[in-house]
Amino acid sequence: MNTTSQMMMMHEKDMPMGGMNMSLMQECMEATAACEQACTMCAATMSGDGMATCMNMCMNMADMANTMMRMMMRPAGMHMESMMAALQATMTMCAACADECMTHADMHEDCAMCAEVCRQCAMACQKMMDSLSGVMPAS
Repeated sequence: MNTTSQMMMMHEKDMPMGGMNMSLMQECMEATAACEQACTMCAATMSGDGMATCMNMCMNMADMANTMMRMMMRPAGMHMESMMAALQATMTMCAACADECMTHADMHEDCAMCAEVCRQCAMACQKMMDSLSGVMPAS
Protein backbone atom coordinates (compact mmCIF):
# COMPACT_ATOMS: atom_id res chain seq x y z
CA MET A 1 0.00 0.00 0.00
CA ASN A 2 1.45 3.38 -0.95
CA THR A 3 1.49 6.50 1.21
CA THR A 4 -1.50 8.12 -0.48
CA SER A 5 -3.60 4.98 0.05
CA GLN A 6 -2.59 4.84 3.70
CA MET A 7 -3.50 8.49 4.23
CA MET A 8 -6.86 8.03 2.49
CA MET A 9 -7.68 5.03 4.70
CA MET A 10 -6.80 7.02 7.83
CA HIS A 11 -9.42 9.61 6.92
CA GLU A 12 -12.07 7.32 5.46
CA LYS A 13 -14.31 7.88 8.50
CA ASP A 14 -14.29 11.66 7.85
CA MET A 15 -15.68 11.34 4.33
CA PRO A 16 -19.15 12.70 3.68
CA MET A 17 -20.21 9.57 1.75
CA GLY A 18 -19.81 6.21 3.39
CA GLY A 19 -19.25 3.14 1.27
CA MET A 20 -16.79 4.67 -1.19
CA ASN A 21 -14.52 2.16 -2.88
CA MET A 22 -11.10 3.39 -1.82
CA SER A 23 -9.18 0.98 -4.06
CA LEU A 24 -11.07 2.26 -7.13
CA MET A 25 -10.37 5.82 -6.02
CA GLN A 26 -6.67 4.99 -5.74
CA GLU A 27 -6.74 3.33 -9.17
CA CYS A 28 -8.41 6.42 -10.64
CA MET A 29 -5.89 8.75 -9.00
CA GLU A 30 -3.03 6.70 -10.44
CA ALA A 31 -4.66 6.71 -13.90
CA THR A 32 -5.17 10.48 -13.84
CA ALA A 33 -1.57 11.01 -12.70
CA ALA A 34 -0.31 8.79 -15.54
CA CYS A 35 -2.55 10.66 -17.99
CA GLU A 36 -1.24 14.03 -16.83
CA GLN A 37 2.34 12.85 -17.31
CA ALA A 38 1.75 11.26 -20.72
CA CYS A 39 -0.14 14.28 -22.05
CA THR A 40 2.50 16.69 -20.77
CA MET A 41 5.26 14.68 -22.41
CA CYS A 42 3.29 14.28 -25.64
CA ALA A 43 2.64 18.03 -25.84
CA ALA A 44 6.32 18.72 -25.22
CA THR A 45 7.28 16.67 -28.29
CA MET A 46 4.89 18.41 -30.67
CA SER A 47 6.38 20.54 -33.41
CA GLY A 48 5.62 21.31 -37.00
CA ASP A 49 2.63 22.29 -39.02
CA GLY A 50 -0.69 20.83 -38.03
CA MET A 51 0.35 19.91 -34.51
CA ALA A 52 -1.02 22.94 -32.61
CA THR A 53 -4.42 21.36 -31.96
CA CYS A 54 -2.88 18.16 -30.66
CA MET A 55 -0.39 20.02 -28.48
CA ASN A 56 -3.08 22.23 -26.96
CA MET A 57 -5.47 19.30 -26.49
CA CYS A 58 -2.74 17.41 -24.63
CA MET A 59 -1.94 20.40 -22.42
CA ASN A 60 -5.62 20.86 -21.60
CA MET A 61 -5.98 17.15 -20.83
CA ALA A 62 -2.93 17.26 -18.55
CA ASP A 63 -4.48 20.14 -16.61
CA MET A 64 -7.84 18.38 -16.35
CA ALA A 65 -6.25 15.11 -15.20
CA ASN A 66 -4.31 16.99 -12.53
CA THR A 67 -7.47 18.72 -11.32
CA MET A 68 -9.40 15.44 -11.19
CA MET A 69 -6.61 13.76 -9.24
CA ARG A 70 -6.43 16.63 -6.74
CA MET A 71 -10.20 16.53 -6.21
CA MET A 72 -9.99 12.85 -5.32
CA MET A 73 -7.16 13.57 -2.89
CA ARG A 74 -9.59 15.69 -0.84
CA PRO A 75 -12.46 13.26 -0.31
CA ALA A 76 -13.54 14.80 3.00
CA GLY A 77 -14.55 17.92 1.08
CA MET A 78 -16.16 16.00 -1.76
CA HIS A 79 -19.40 17.30 -3.20
CA MET A 80 -20.93 14.32 -4.96
CA GLU A 81 -22.59 16.13 -7.89
CA SER A 82 -19.39 18.08 -8.58
CA MET A 83 -17.32 14.90 -8.41
CA MET A 84 -19.62 13.14 -10.86
CA ALA A 85 -19.53 16.13 -13.24
CA ALA A 86 -15.72 16.29 -13.01
CA LEU A 87 -15.40 12.56 -13.71
CA GLN A 88 -17.70 12.93 -16.73
CA ALA A 89 -15.76 15.95 -18.02
CA THR A 90 -12.48 14.09 -17.58
CA MET A 91 -13.79 11.11 -19.53
CA THR A 92 -15.03 13.39 -22.31
CA MET A 93 -11.69 15.19 -22.51
CA CYS A 94 -9.82 11.86 -22.44
CA ALA A 95 -11.81 10.65 -25.45
CA ALA A 96 -11.24 13.89 -27.36
CA CYS A 97 -7.51 13.90 -26.62
CA ALA A 98 -7.15 10.22 -27.53
CA ASP A 99 -8.98 10.79 -30.82
CA GLU A 100 -6.78 13.79 -31.67
CA CYS A 101 -3.57 11.94 -30.77
CA MET A 102 -4.62 8.96 -32.89
CA THR A 103 -4.72 11.20 -35.96
CA HIS A 104 -0.94 11.56 -35.55
CA ALA A 105 -0.14 8.12 -34.11
CA ASP A 106 1.32 6.77 -37.35
CA MET A 107 3.91 9.59 -37.38
CA HIS A 108 4.45 10.07 -33.63
CA GLU A 109 4.82 7.15 -31.25
CA ASP A 110 4.29 9.56 -28.34
CA CYS A 111 0.79 10.28 -29.66
CA ALA A 112 -0.10 6.59 -29.81
CA MET A 113 1.09 6.10 -26.24
CA CYS A 114 -0.72 9.22 -25.06
CA ALA A 115 -3.97 8.05 -26.66
CA GLU A 116 -3.73 4.71 -24.89
CA VAL A 117 -3.08 6.33 -21.50
CA CYS A 118 -6.04 8.68 -22.07
CA ARG A 119 -8.28 5.68 -22.78
CA GLN A 120 -7.07 3.95 -19.62
CA CYS A 121 -7.78 7.10 -17.63
CA ALA A 122 -11.30 7.30 -19.04
CA MET A 123 -11.93 3.66 -18.07
CA ALA A 124 -10.69 4.27 -14.52
CA CYS A 125 -12.91 7.36 -14.24
CA GLN A 126 -15.90 5.34 -15.49
CA LYS A 127 -15.27 2.64 -12.89
CA MET A 128 -15.04 5.29 -10.17
CA MET A 129 -18.20 6.99 -11.41
CA ASP A 130 -20.08 3.66 -11.48
CA SER A 131 -18.99 2.93 -7.91
CA LEU A 132 -20.09 6.37 -6.73
CA SER A 133 -23.53 6.07 -8.28
CA GLY A 134 -24.37 3.56 -5.56
CA VAL A 135 -23.18 5.99 -2.87
CA MET A 136 -25.04 9.08 -4.11
CA PRO A 137 -27.72 10.33 -1.74
CA ALA A 138 -31.28 10.15 -3.01
CA SER A 139 -32.59 13.37 -4.56
